[in-house]
Amino acid sequence: MRRRGAGFASGMTVEFSDGLKKHIDNTPVYATLATLSRDGQPHLTVIWIERDGNELVYSTTVGRQQYRDIVRDPRVTVMIVPPDSPFTYAEIRGTVTITPDPNKELPDRLSHKYTGKPYLEFNPNSVNDADRVIVRITPDKVRGLL
Repeated sequence: MRRRGAGFASGMTVEFSDGLKKHIDNTPVYATLATLSRDGQPHLTVIWIERDGNELVYSTTVGRQQYRDIVRDPRVTVMIVPPDSPFTYAEIRGTVTITPDPNKELPDRLSHKYTGKPYLEFNPNSVNDADRVIVRITPDKVRGLL
């Protein structure tokens, strides 16, 4: 459910607007992920995302701060801001589930979307990455004008 500029929709299945779906699916939009550190401070990370139905999906490694944060507290917020229209945004709050990605399929798919290259070609040092995981964000609140 999406209500333009009317606050959050919660307590029901949350669906992305057609405009938000199109923006995520058709543009290499960078998103900012907010997690909560152990001491309660917000931790922000720029991520590559894709949409799977009404969920967002991204990749990370088990050695990163964001991973430690979401294992401890699965609540996150994602902010998507189109660079050409910064006041047209989407704020997505939700919870995460984490699954292993031993074949590193998601970072490769995202790298093609964002760089046009396989992930290993874009980031040769990724051969030294810690174990990769897929993070799935199930939204429970969506707000904004996208």
